[in-house]
Amino acid sequence: MSPWFPALAEQASANPARQRSCILLWMSGGPSQLDTFDPKPEHENGGEFKPIETSVPGIQVCEHLPMIAQQMQDMAVIRSMSTKEGDHTRATYLARTGYLPQGPIRYPTMGSLFSKELGHDTADLPNFVSIAPNRILSPGAYGPGFLGPQYAPLIVGDTARGGGQMNEDDSLQVRNIELPNGVDSPQLDGRLGLLDTLETSFAATRPDVTVESHRLAYEKAVRMMRSQAVGAFNLDDEEDPLRDAYGRNPFGQGCLLARRLVERGVPFVEVSLNSAGDNQGAGWDTHQDNFTGVQTLCETLDPAWATLMNDLRQRGLLESTLIIWMGEFGRTPQIAADRTGRDHFPAAWSSVLCGGGIRGGQVIGKTSENGMRVEDRKVATNDFLATVCRALGIDPMSQNISNVGRPIRIADPEASPIEELLAG
Repeated sequence: MSPWFPALAEQASANPARQRSCILLWMSGGPSQLDTFDPKPEHENGGEFKPIETSVPGIQVCEHLPMIAQQMQDMAVIRSMSTKEGDHTRATYLARTGYLPQGPIRYPTMGSLFSKELGHDTADLPNFVSIAPNRILSPGAYGPGFLGPQYAPLIVGDTARGGGQMNEDDSLQVRNIELPNGVDSPQLDGRLGLLDTLETSFAATRPDVTVESHRLAYEKAVRMMRSQAVGAFNLDDEEDPLRDAYGRNPFGQGCLLARRLVERGVPFVEVSLNSAGDNQGAGWDTHQDNFTGVQTLCETLDPAWATLMNDLRQRGLLESTLIIWMGEFGRTPQIAADRTGRDHFPAAWSSVLCGGGIRGGQVIGKTSENGMRVEDRKVATNDFLATVCRALGIDPMSQNISNVGRPIRIADPEASPIEELLAG
Protein backbone atom coordinates (compact mmCIF):
# COMPACT_ATOMS: atom_id res chain seq x y z
CA MET A 1 0.00 0.00 0.00
CA SER A 2 2.98 2.34 0.40
CA PRO A 3 2.69 3.83 -3.14
CA TRP A 4 -0.76 5.10 -2.18
CA PHE A 5 0.39 7.05 0.87
CA PRO A 6 1.70 10.17 -0.98
CA ALA A 7 -1.48 10.36 -3.04
CA LEU A 8 -3.67 10.01 0.04
CA ALA A 9 -1.65 12.66 1.86
CA GLU A 10 -2.01 15.05 -1.07
CA GLN A 11 -5.75 14.47 -1.16
CA ALA A 12 -6.06 15.07 2.58
CA SER A 13 -4.02 18.27 2.38
CA ALA A 14 -6.54 19.72 -0.09
CA ASN A 15 -9.52 18.90 2.10
CA PRO A 16 -10.90 22.05 3.84
CA ALA A 17 -12.00 19.86 6.74
CA ARG A 18 -8.42 18.84 7.48
CA GLN A 19 -6.59 19.89 10.62
CA ARG A 20 -5.92 23.62 10.72
CA SER A 21 -2.63 25.37 10.06
CA CYS A 22 -1.43 28.83 11.06
CA ILE A 23 0.76 31.43 9.36
CA LEU A 24 2.00 34.27 11.54
CA LEU A 25 3.04 37.43 9.69
CA TRP A 26 5.21 39.05 12.34
CA MET A 27 5.85 42.79 12.02
CA SER A 28 9.08 43.41 13.93
CA GLY A 29 9.22 46.71 15.77
CA GLY A 30 5.52 47.47 16.17
CA PRO A 31 3.50 48.79 13.19
CA SER A 32 1.60 52.06 13.32
CA GLN A 33 -2.11 51.32 13.64
CA LEU A 34 -3.14 54.77 12.37
CA ASP A 35 -1.12 54.28 9.20
CA THR A 36 -2.41 50.76 8.48
CA PHE A 37 -5.75 49.47 9.84
CA ASP A 38 -7.13 52.24 12.06
CA PRO A 39 -6.97 55.46 10.00
CA LYS A 40 -8.03 58.76 11.58
CA PRO A 41 -8.45 61.07 8.55
CA GLU A 42 -10.48 63.67 10.43
CA HIS A 43 -7.85 64.23 13.15
CA GLU A 44 -4.38 65.77 13.02
CA ASN A 45 -2.99 62.55 14.49
CA GLY A 46 -4.05 60.76 11.32
CA GLY A 47 -0.93 61.81 9.49
CA GLU A 48 -0.18 61.95 5.78
CA PHE A 49 -1.94 58.86 4.47
CA LYS A 50 -5.48 58.77 3.13
CA PRO A 51 -7.95 55.98 3.89
CA ILE A 52 -9.43 53.83 1.13
CA GLU A 53 -12.57 51.72 0.99
CA THR A 54 -12.32 47.94 1.19
CA SER A 55 -14.37 45.06 -0.18
CA VAL A 56 -16.59 45.44 2.89
CA PRO A 57 -18.59 48.70 2.92
CA GLY A 58 -17.78 50.90 5.89
CA ILE A 59 -14.35 49.44 6.63
CA GLN A 60 -11.40 51.58 5.58
CA VAL A 61 -7.65 50.95 5.61
CA CYS A 62 -4.53 52.87 4.59
CA GLU A 63 -4.15 53.84 0.94
CA HIS A 64 -0.91 51.88 0.75
CA LEU A 65 -2.72 48.56 1.31
CA PRO A 66 -4.92 48.49 -1.83
CA MET A 67 -4.61 44.76 -2.49
CA ILE A 68 -5.27 43.81 1.12
CA ALA A 69 -8.31 46.10 1.07
CA GLN A 70 -9.89 43.77 -1.48
CA GLN A 71 -9.51 40.81 0.88
CA MET A 72 -11.48 42.33 3.76
CA GLN A 73 -14.38 39.87 3.41
CA ASP A 74 -12.05 37.19 4.83
CA MET A 75 -10.39 39.43 7.42
CA ALA A 76 -11.21 40.63 10.91
CA VAL A 77 -9.44 43.76 12.14
CA ILE A 78 -9.00 44.12 15.89
CA ARG A 79 -8.56 47.84 16.58
CA SER A 80 -8.69 47.63 20.36
CA MET A 81 -5.58 45.71 21.38
CA SER A 82 -4.27 47.10 24.66
CA THR A 83 -1.33 46.17 26.88
CA LYS A 84 0.99 47.93 29.32
CA GLU A 85 4.33 46.92 27.83
CA GLY A 86 6.11 49.56 25.75
CA ASP A 87 9.56 47.95 25.78
CA HIS A 88 10.46 45.84 22.74
CA THR A 89 11.87 42.94 24.76
CA ARG A 90 9.00 42.56 27.20
CA ALA A 91 6.27 43.43 24.69
CA THR A 92 7.57 40.94 22.14
CA TYR A 93 7.76 38.24 24.79
CA LEU A 94 4.20 38.97 25.92
CA ALA A 95 2.75 39.06 22.41
CA ARG A 96 4.42 35.84 21.29
CA THR A 97 4.01 33.73 24.45
CA GLY A 98 0.97 35.23 26.19
CA TYR A 99 2.96 35.76 29.37
CA LEU A 100 5.47 38.26 30.73
CA PRO A 101 8.98 37.02 31.50
CA GLN A 102 9.10 36.16 35.17
CA GLY A 103 11.33 34.13 37.43
CA PRO A 104 12.77 30.83 36.22
CA ILE A 105 9.84 29.86 33.97
CA ARG A 106 10.72 29.86 30.25
CA TYR A 107 7.46 30.29 28.36
CA PRO A 108 7.25 28.86 24.83
CA THR A 109 6.51 30.96 21.78
CA MET A 110 3.10 30.44 20.15
CA GLY A 111 4.61 28.53 17.24
CA SER A 112 5.94 25.90 19.64
CA LEU A 113 2.66 25.77 21.55
CA PHE A 114 0.46 25.41 18.49
CA SER A 115 2.70 23.05 16.55
CA LYS A 116 2.79 20.76 19.59
CA GLU A 117 -1.01 20.60 19.53
CA LEU A 118 -1.42 20.36 15.74
CA GLY A 119 1.71 18.59 14.55
CA HIS A 120 2.85 15.00 14.22
CA ASP A 121 6.07 13.53 15.58
CA THR A 122 6.55 11.37 12.48
CA ALA A 123 6.14 14.18 9.92
CA ASP A 124 8.89 14.45 7.31
CA LEU A 125 8.97 18.24 7.60
CA PRO A 126 9.31 20.20 10.87
CA ASN A 127 6.05 21.16 12.57
CA PHE A 128 7.26 24.74 13.12
CA VAL A 129 9.24 26.78 10.60
CA SER A 130 10.39 30.35 11.28
CA ILE A 131 11.37 32.44 8.26
CA ALA A 132 13.81 35.33 8.80
CA PRO A 133 13.10 35.99 12.50
CA ASN A 134 14.71 39.05 14.09
CA ARG A 135 15.56 37.70 17.55
CA ILE A 136 18.05 40.34 18.64
CA LEU A 137 15.88 42.30 21.06
CA SER A 138 13.95 39.40 22.61
CA PRO A 139 15.56 36.01 21.88
CA GLY A 140 13.53 34.25 24.56
CA ALA A 141 10.32 35.10 22.72
CA TYR A 142 11.25 32.94 19.74
CA GLY A 143 12.11 29.66 21.42
CA PRO A 144 10.28 26.56 22.68
CA GLY A 145 10.81 27.45 26.33
CA PHE A 146 9.85 24.70 28.77
CA LEU A 147 8.45 22.52 25.96
CA GLY A 148 12.01 21.62 25.08
CA PRO A 149 14.18 21.58 21.95
CA GLN A 150 11.96 19.07 20.15
CA TYR A 151 9.44 21.89 19.69
CA ALA A 152 11.94 24.49 18.52
CA PRO A 153 11.48 25.99 15.06
CA LEU A 154 13.48 25.20 12.00
CA ILE A 155 14.88 28.63 11.16
CA VAL A 156 15.46 29.60 7.54
CA GLY A 157 16.35 32.99 6.12
CA ASP A 158 19.25 35.31 6.78
CA THR A 159 17.97 38.52 8.39
CA ALA A 160 21.32 40.17 7.70
CA ARG A 161 20.29 40.40 4.06
CA GLY A 162 17.55 42.83 5.07
CA GLY A 163 14.64 43.72 2.83
CA GLY A 164 16.41 44.36 -0.46
CA GLN A 165 15.87 42.60 -3.75
CA MET A 166 16.44 38.87 -3.66
CA ASN A 167 18.58 37.71 -6.58
CA GLU A 168 19.02 34.20 -5.21
CA ASP A 169 16.95 31.89 -3.04
CA ASP A 170 19.80 30.59 -0.91
CA SER A 171 18.61 32.70 2.01
CA LEU A 172 15.45 30.56 2.21
CA GLN A 173 17.22 27.24 1.92
CA VAL A 174 17.73 24.81 4.77
CA ARG A 175 21.40 24.77 5.62
CA ASN A 176 23.43 21.55 5.69
CA ILE A 177 20.62 19.52 4.11
CA GLU A 178 22.84 18.13 1.32
CA LEU A 179 25.53 15.48 1.75
CA PRO A 180 29.07 16.89 2.04
CA ASN A 181 31.33 16.54 -0.97
CA GLY A 182 32.87 13.08 -1.11
CA VAL A 183 30.26 11.46 1.16
CA ASP A 184 27.78 9.04 -0.43
CA SER A 185 24.67 7.41 1.03
CA PRO A 186 26.40 4.23 2.33
CA GLN A 187 28.98 6.36 4.12
CA LEU A 188 26.20 8.49 5.61
CA ASP A 189 24.43 5.36 6.85
CA GLY A 190 27.63 4.17 8.44
CA ARG A 191 28.25 7.46 10.20
CA LEU A 192 24.68 7.65 11.46
CA GLY A 193 24.92 4.07 12.70
CA LEU A 194 28.07 4.92 14.65
CA LEU A 195 26.39 8.04 16.07
CA ASP A 196 23.38 5.98 17.17
CA THR A 197 25.62 3.45 18.91
CA LEU A 198 27.48 6.18 20.79
CA GLU A 199 24.32 8.04 21.77
CA THR A 200 22.58 4.85 22.94
CA SER A 201 25.55 3.98 25.14
CA PHE A 202 25.76 7.54 26.49
CA ALA A 203 22.03 7.79 27.20
CA ALA A 204 21.98 4.44 29.02
CA THR A 205 24.10 5.86 31.83
CA ARG A 206 23.09 9.51 31.60
CA PRO A 207 19.32 9.73 31.06
CA ASP A 208 18.51 13.38 30.53
CA VAL A 209 16.06 15.44 28.47
CA THR A 210 18.96 17.23 26.74
CA VAL A 211 20.45 13.95 25.57
CA GLU A 212 17.10 12.74 24.25
CA SER A 213 16.43 16.07 22.55
CA HIS A 214 19.78 15.91 20.77
CA ARG A 215 18.96 12.44 19.52
CA LEU A 216 15.49 13.45 18.36
CA ALA A 217 16.92 16.47 16.54
CA TYR A 218 19.23 14.25 14.51
CA GLU A 219 16.46 11.76 13.76
CA LYS A 220 14.19 14.53 12.44
CA ALA A 221 16.99 16.08 10.39
CA VAL A 222 17.84 12.77 8.74
CA ARG A 223 14.18 12.00 8.06
CA MET A 224 13.79 15.38 6.36
CA MET A 225 17.01 14.91 4.33
CA ARG A 226 15.75 11.60 2.97
CA SER A 227 12.23 12.80 2.25
CA GLN A 228 10.92 14.21 -1.00
CA ALA A 229 9.05 16.74 1.16
CA VAL A 230 12.25 18.74 1.54
CA GLY A 231 11.56 19.94 -2.00
CA ALA A 232 9.11 22.39 -0.40
CA PHE A 233 12.06 24.73 0.09
CA ASN A 234 12.86 24.83 -3.63
CA LEU A 235 10.97 27.87 -4.87
CA ASP A 236 12.20 27.26 -8.42
CA ASP A 237 9.29 24.84 -8.73
CA GLU A 238 6.92 27.83 -8.85
CA GLU A 239 6.01 29.77 -11.99
CA ASP A 240 7.72 33.17 -12.37
CA PRO A 241 4.43 35.15 -12.57
CA LEU A 242 3.35 33.83 -9.16
CA ARG A 243 6.76 34.54 -7.65
CA ASP A 244 6.62 38.05 -9.07
CA ALA A 245 3.13 38.54 -7.60
CA TYR A 246 4.39 37.70 -4.11
CA GLY A 247 7.31 40.09 -4.57
CA ARG A 248 10.94 39.30 -5.29
CA ASN A 249 12.10 40.13 -1.78
CA PRO A 250 12.70 38.03 1.35
CA PHE A 251 9.26 38.67 2.83
CA GLY A 252 7.36 38.02 -0.38
CA GLN A 253 9.27 34.83 -1.15
CA GLY A 254 8.93 33.88 2.52
CA CYS A 255 5.15 34.07 2.20
CA LEU A 256 5.34 31.84 -0.88
CA LEU A 257 7.44 29.38 1.09
CA ALA A 258 4.86 29.50 3.89
CA ARG A 259 2.15 28.46 1.44
CA ARG A 260 4.29 25.60 0.15
CA LEU A 261 4.95 24.38 3.68
CA VAL A 262 1.30 24.58 4.78
CA GLU A 263 0.35 22.78 1.59
CA ARG A 264 2.60 19.92 2.70
CA GLY A 265 1.16 19.70 6.18
CA VAL A 266 3.38 21.99 8.28
CA PRO A 267 1.00 23.31 10.98
CA PHE A 268 2.78 26.53 11.94
CA VAL A 269 4.91 28.90 9.85
CA GLU A 270 5.93 32.44 10.73
CA VAL A 271 7.31 35.02 8.31
CA SER A 272 8.90 38.20 9.67
CA LEU A 273 8.92 41.55 7.90
CA ASN A 274 11.97 43.17 9.43
CA SER A 275 12.87 45.80 6.85
CA ALA A 276 12.22 47.03 3.33
CA GLY A 277 13.97 49.37 0.93
CA ASP A 278 16.31 51.73 2.77
CA ASN A 279 14.77 50.79 6.12
CA GLN A 280 17.37 48.13 6.81
CA GLY A 281 16.96 46.46 10.19
CA ALA A 282 14.66 49.10 11.72
CA GLY A 283 11.47 47.32 10.72
CA TRP A 284 8.29 49.01 11.92
CA ASP A 285 10.13 50.85 14.71
CA THR A 286 9.54 54.16 12.95
CA HIS A 287 10.77 56.72 15.49
CA GLN A 288 12.01 58.79 12.54
CA ASP A 289 10.54 59.45 9.11
CA ASN A 290 7.52 57.33 9.94
CA PHE A 291 5.56 57.90 6.75
CA THR A 292 8.37 57.05 4.34
CA GLY A 293 9.19 53.94 6.34
CA VAL A 294 5.61 52.71 6.66
CA GLN A 295 4.86 53.32 2.98
CA THR A 296 7.91 51.29 1.95
CA LEU A 297 7.00 48.47 4.34
CA CYS A 298 3.38 48.45 3.15
CA GLU A 299 4.54 48.23 -0.46
CA THR A 300 6.32 45.01 0.49
CA LEU A 301 3.57 43.71 2.76
CA ASP A 302 0.56 44.40 0.54
CA PRO A 303 1.28 42.22 -2.52
CA ALA A 304 2.81 39.40 -0.47
CA TRP A 305 -0.08 39.11 1.98
CA ALA A 306 -2.81 39.54 -0.64
CA THR A 307 -1.19 37.00 -2.99
CA LEU A 308 -0.81 34.57 -0.09
CA MET A 309 -4.54 34.75 0.61
CA ASN A 310 -5.44 34.39 -3.07
CA ASP A 311 -3.04 31.49 -3.47
CA LEU A 312 -4.41 29.68 -0.43
CA ARG A 313 -7.98 30.33 -1.55
CA GLN A 314 -7.39 28.96 -5.05
CA ARG A 315 -5.88 25.79 -3.57
CA GLY A 316 -8.73 25.24 -1.11
CA LEU A 317 -6.46 25.96 1.85
CA LEU A 318 -7.71 29.32 3.13
CA GLU A 319 -10.59 27.73 5.04
CA SER A 320 -8.14 25.62 7.04
CA THR A 321 -5.32 28.17 7.41
CA LEU A 322 -5.46 30.96 9.99
CA ILE A 323 -3.32 34.01 9.16
CA ILE A 324 -2.23 36.33 11.97
CA TRP A 325 -0.86 39.81 11.31
CA MET A 326 0.63 41.58 14.31
CA GLY A 327 3.63 43.16 16.00
CA GLU A 328 4.44 43.71 19.66
CA PHE A 329 2.57 47.03 20.06
CA GLY A 330 1.46 50.11 18.08
CA ARG A 331 2.82 53.62 17.60
CA THR A 332 1.93 56.90 19.25
CA PRO A 333 -0.97 58.79 17.69
CA GLN A 334 0.93 62.04 18.19
CA ILE A 335 3.56 62.65 15.54
CA ALA A 336 6.96 63.86 16.74
CA ALA A 337 7.28 67.07 14.71
CA ASP A 338 11.06 67.28 14.95
CA ARG A 339 11.62 63.86 13.32
CA THR A 340 8.21 63.03 11.80
CA GLY A 341 8.17 59.84 13.82
CA ARG A 342 5.86 57.78 15.98
CA ASP A 343 7.09 56.20 19.22
CA HIS A 344 6.06 53.07 21.14
CA PHE A 345 2.39 52.90 22.10
CA PRO A 346 0.89 49.78 23.74
CA ALA A 347 -2.34 51.38 25.03
CA ALA A 348 -4.39 51.12 21.81
CA TRP A 349 -3.25 49.30 18.68
CA SER A 350 -4.35 46.89 15.95
CA SER A 351 -3.92 43.28 14.89
CA VAL A 352 -5.61 41.25 12.15
CA LEU A 353 -6.89 37.68 11.87
CA CYS A 354 -8.06 36.14 8.62
CA GLY A 355 -8.79 32.86 6.94
CA GLY A 356 -9.59 29.63 8.74
CA GLY A 357 -11.78 29.72 11.83
CA ILE A 358 -12.49 33.45 11.49
CA ARG A 359 -15.71 35.27 10.60
CA GLY A 360 -14.34 37.90 8.24
CA GLY A 361 -15.64 41.24 7.07
CA GLN A 362 -15.75 42.91 10.46
CA VAL A 363 -13.94 45.24 12.83
CA ILE A 364 -13.59 44.40 16.52
CA GLY A 365 -13.32 47.31 18.95
CA LYS A 366 -12.95 51.04 18.54
CA THR A 367 -10.43 53.67 19.51
CA SER A 368 -11.09 57.31 20.33
CA GLU A 369 -11.17 60.03 17.67
CA ASN A 370 -7.57 60.93 18.41
CA GLY A 371 -6.48 57.28 18.70
CA MET A 372 -5.23 57.68 22.26
CA ARG A 373 -7.47 55.16 24.03
CA VAL A 374 -9.73 52.17 23.49
CA GLU A 375 -13.39 53.19 23.65
CA ASP A 376 -15.00 49.81 22.97
CA ARG A 377 -14.13 46.11 23.35
CA LYS A 378 -10.62 46.25 24.85
CA VAL A 379 -8.65 43.13 23.91
CA ALA A 380 -5.71 42.00 26.02
CA THR A 381 -2.96 39.67 24.81
CA ASN A 382 -4.51 36.80 26.78
CA ASP A 383 -7.84 37.32 25.01
CA PHE A 384 -6.13 37.42 21.63
CA LEU A 385 -4.17 34.21 22.29
CA ALA A 386 -7.32 32.41 23.50
CA THR A 387 -9.13 33.53 20.35
CA VAL A 388 -6.37 32.17 18.13
CA CYS A 389 -6.50 28.87 20.02
CA ARG A 390 -10.23 28.55 19.46
CA ALA A 391 -9.90 29.42 15.76
CA LEU A 392 -7.35 26.60 15.43
CA GLY A 393 -9.52 24.13 17.31
CA ILE A 394 -7.22 24.12 20.35
CA ASP A 395 -8.47 24.30 23.92
CA PRO A 396 -6.81 27.45 25.36
CA MET A 397 -7.03 25.90 28.82
CA SER A 398 -4.83 22.93 27.84
CA GLN A 399 -1.89 22.56 30.19
CA ASN A 400 1.82 21.86 29.79
CA ILE A 401 4.25 21.13 32.58
CA SER A 402 6.83 23.89 32.90
CA ASN A 403 10.54 23.57 33.59
CA VAL A 404 9.84 24.12 37.31
CA GLY A 405 7.21 21.36 37.44
CA ARG A 406 4.27 23.75 37.47
CA PRO A 407 1.34 23.24 35.06
CA ILE A 408 0.89 26.23 32.74
CA ARG A 409 -2.16 26.76 30.54
CA ILE A 410 -1.70 27.87 26.94
CA ALA A 411 -3.70 31.03 27.71
CA ASP A 412 -4.28 32.67 31.05
CA PRO A 413 -7.39 31.26 32.83
CA GLU A 414 -8.91 34.76 32.89
CA ALA A 415 -8.70 35.14 29.11
CA SER A 416 -11.93 35.82 27.21
CA PRO A 417 -11.95 34.73 23.53
CA ILE A 418 -13.56 37.13 21.06
CA GLU A 419 -16.62 34.98 20.41
CA GLU A 420 -18.13 37.21 17.72
CA LEU A 421 -14.97 36.83 15.67
CA LEU A 422 -15.02 33.02 15.61
CA ALA A 423 -16.66 31.10 12.78
CA GLY A 424 -18.96 28.16 13.46
